[in-house]
Amino acid sequence: MPQATMPQPAPALGVPAEPRAGSEFAPLLRTVRGQGLLDRRTGWYAARIVINLLALAATVTAMVLTGDSWWTLALALPLSVFWARSAFLGHDAGHGQITRGKRAGRLIGLLHSDLLLGMSYAWWNDKHNRHHANPNHVDKDPDVGVGALVWTQRQAEHREGLARRLTRNQARLFFPMLLLEGIALKVYGFQDLRRQTRRERAVEAPLLLVHIAGYATLLLTVMSPGKALTFALVHHALFGLHLGMTFAPNHKGMEMPDPDDPGASAWGHLRRQVLTSRNVRGGPLTDWFLGGLNYQIEHHLFPNMPRPHLKLAQSAVRAHCASLGIPYAETSLSDSYRQALEHMHEVGAPLRK
Repeated sequence: MPQATMPQPAPALGVPAEPRAGSEFAPLLRTVRGQGLLDRRTGWYAARIVINLLALAATVTAMVLTGDSWWTLALALPLSVFWARSAFLGHDAGHGQITRGKRAGRLIGLLHSDLLLGMSYAWWNDKHNRHHANPNHVDKDPDVGVGALVWTQRQAEHREGLARRLTRNQARLFFPMLLLEGIALKVYGFQDLRRQTRRERAVEAPLLLVHIAGYATLLLTVMSPGKALTFALVHHALFGLHLGMTFAPNHKGMEMPDPDDPGASAWGHLRRQVLTSRNVRGGPLTDWFLGGLNYQIEHHLFPNMPRPHLKLAQSAVRAHCASLGIPYAETSLSDSYRQALEHMHEVGAPLRK
């Protein structure tokens, strides 16, 4: 859990401005820059923001019109889907994909994270930027640290009691546990307020409280307390499941740099990002459902590349990796889940003996 002694938030990560001369990444960066794929797509993002806000407004209107009925629970599904769109926009704002100005990008992030979702923008950026800097590194990536789940057999060896029993079965429990993620994201944000600077906290704390007050007021105005509580639980469960299904395919089961291996520690930007990431094949529906993060390799190589350009960069990235003999992992959505679950199952294997 975040502690008051943690370091200050990492700055938003972008493409290395001047990669080392002769590095494996430099030629690819020149190619991508030359194609204009790092240029902002402000109009594209403006349209998506407006469409998403209208969709959220339409869903809320439908809730009000349906009123105090169990049928209102059906609207938890579209609300969770459009909340996920908000999360994707907050994610892109944090990477500087939407605007070049930090102030405008932060404003968009605060709107979509704190106000609409009740999820701390500062907490997410700090955690996510540390992940991008060292993906799948057990000592540096918070996404593979010890938590409810563990990601290496070395981590599993130290589990005791209930945590040990959980690790034995973590693969089969993974998706059910994602149903709690929507609530957990709110809790993490409030816990992170202790770490934030006074200036950050003065902005984020009121926004988080306004979100909770507004959300509770909406549900209790439309529905009876029992139905409102049920709606909130179903809504947050579906939201957490959606986000978990988006992020699970990206790195789980891919290379995990060994801190004791000098070869892995010497990886440059290209290998560090490509070898630990996995792309998911699919068409426009997959791109929409996963918020463009199915192009995970391109996203990690160029974190501030606008979302609609990731697909356009794929051919150049794949060809460059092939020329260097670097594996480029790409699979279907279902197979990506299989690989992630198999990895979690193998991690818990020694505890099942």
